[in-house]
Amino acid sequence: MARRSAPEVNAGSMADIAFLLLIFFLVTTTIETDSGLNRKLPPIEDVVDPPIIKEKNILPVVINKNNQLLVEEELVELKDLRSVAMDFLDNGGGKGEDACDFCRGKRSPSSSDNPEKAIISLKNDRETAYKVYISVQNELVAAYNELRNREFSRLYPSMQMNFIEAQKIYDDPRTSIDRKLDLKPKLSIVKGMFPMKLSEAEPSKTS
Repeated sequence: MARRSAPEVNAGSMADIAFLLLIFFLVTTTIETDSGLNRKLPPIEDVVDPPIIKEKNILPVVINKNNQLLVEEELVELKDLRSVAMDFLDNGGGKGEDACDFCRGKRSPSSSDNPEKAIISLKNDRETAYKVYISVQNELVAAYNELRNREFSRLYPSMQMNFIEAQKIYDDPRTSIDRKLDLKPKLSIVKGMFPMKLSEAEPSKTS
C-alpha cells in the first residue's frame, strides 16, 4: 500500500500576515504618559538688588506630611482654597500707585495691595501625597483662571466667551492667523491684570 505524503502548508503569505498584524498593533496600542504640570519657567537673570516684598503681599500655602492644608498657618479645606486665593489676589488694598481700580475685594490694608504684587507661596513636605499636591495646584491655578474669566468677559462682552475659552481657541492649531492676531492682545491684557505669580519653595524634610 502506497504511503500518502503529508500535505504541505503554504507559508508564502505568513510574512505579509505578520507585517499586517504589526501595523495593527502599532496603530491601536495607546502609550500611557505621566501627567504633569504645565509651567513656563522664567529666564535666568542676575538680580543685583532683589525687590523688597511686603509680607502682606505673600499668601503662604503649606501642605504637611499628613496632607493637611495650612494657609497662613490656619487649617483650610481643599474645597475652600480657591475662594481664599481669589480673595487674596482680588483684595486691592493698595493706595496711590499701588491702587487697583478693577479689583472687587475687601480692600483690606492687611492683605495684598494689587494682583501685580500678590504672590502665592506653596510649600509641601517630602511625604505629601502627589495626588494632594496636584489637587492644591489645580485649585490655585483655577483661582487665577476664574478672575481672568471675569475680567475677559467684562472687557470684551461682544466676544461672548471667557478667558479659558479664548485661550483654547488661540492654542488650537486650526485657528486662523487673523483670529489669533485678534485674540493675542486681549489675552495678554487679561494675563497682565492677574499675572500668575505662584512660587514653590523647596519641600520640607520630615524628621
